[in-house]
Amino acid sequence: MNPARSLCDAGWLKSGPAARVLALLSGNGEEARIVGGAVRNALMGLPVGEIDVATTALPEEVMRRAAAARIKSIPTGIEHGTVTLVVEGRPFEVTTLREDIETFGRKARVAFGRDWARDAKRRDFTINGLSVESDGTVHDHVGGLDDIAAKRVRFIGDPDRRIAEDYLRILRFFRIHAAYGGGEPDRDSHLACIRGRAGLTTLSAERMRAEILKLLVAEGAVEALVAMEDGGLLLTILGGVAYRGPFAAMIVAERALELAPDPIRRLAALAVSVTEDARRVAQRLRLSNAEAKQLDSMGHRWWRLGSMDEATARRRIYRLGAPRFRDRLMQAWSRAGLGADPAPWLNVATLPQRWQPPAFPLKAEDFVGRGIAEGPALGHVLAIAEDAWLAEDFPLDSARLSVIADQTVARFTRDHRL
Repeated sequence: MNPARSLCDAGWLKSGPAARVLALLSGNGEEARIVGGAVRNALMGLPVGEIDVATTALPEEVMRRAAAARIKSIPTGIEHGTVTLVVEGRPFEVTTLREDIETFGRKARVAFGRDWARDAKRRDFTINGLSVESDGTVHDHVGGLDDIAAKRVRFIGDPDRRIAEDYLRILRFFRIHAAYGGGEPDRDSHLACIRGRAGLTTLSAERMRAEILKLLVAEGAVEALVAMEDGGLLLTILGGVAYRGPFAAMIVAERALELAPDPIRRLAALAVSVTEDARRVAQRLRLSNAEAKQLDSMGHRWWRLGSMDEATARRRIYRLGAPRFRDRLMQAWSRAGLGADPAPWLNVATLPQRWQPPAFPLKAEDFVGRGIAEGPALGHVLAIAEDAWLAEDFPLDSARLSVIADQTVARFTRDHRL
């Protein structure tokens, strides 16, 4: 189905907070339009998330009108022409039209303008260069409508120049292609990314992290990563080997388990074989502590989960917890390849849905009463007893627990006499 070329039926343009912003900033010689990703998604019939607004009004006029309408305004980037308006609890980033006066990377010198075509031509990709008025009229100064119809992602104007303005656009190209493109990446844009790949080393880890994690969960992530590796880009980003096969197999495993795409789980499949890989990737992408721990866990002896009976799986669930057990098992599953029989993997991976581990029933007083003094020795005895309890598959009857406690104390006493 061809995407729409008009948004005259879009209700959110007629009423609601977005419509209020457009009405506020239009009239008395000024004009406002919705721009960027919201227009692209609406035309493609996809959910509209953040809504950005462009206007001919200067930032001071935007804030004056907001104050008169009792709308909260925040000068989030007023030196660049950006003001955030909060309408009905929803933020809208409003930016005055701009045009480049001098370009030198991300620090380009710009001036406020009133020319919609020139503002569109300084954006990154054609499908992001569209704007729409409140009546649904779509304006296309860069060929974005045809590219949406063709599912083609390409830079506006000279791709080398667009990339030199901000090398993060290399990652954005592949991420946007993975999410909205189809087939092979646009050749001229792809070759420009390869030519500019050395510029990736100038990017902060935080900026790369945001783009990579979004790319990994996009619908066309596999194809985009193939193109990136063929162009020598993944080594620069990850600092090590990329495992394309396991990455594709991880997606299959997620779908078999009906799990939402998880960027860290997919990152582990792509870039982690051992814990050293996890630590390197976590540092290069400046992952959060929680993300780094998840990645590290998935690199830790995942191969031991490749062949398990249910008794062993229950012990692993007890030790790791259900989420980490599942992630590590899926790492082993992904390494088994796309041709692996999914049935045994599914059986073990869904075990936490059928069985929850009981709490260890023996307590410190059970061993104090058997002559073990409080202190380090007591902790050691409890650990031995817990191992024995796990080995016997989680018994809960008092007679069996009493035997485990007696045997543990006897073993500890014997070992410490030697």
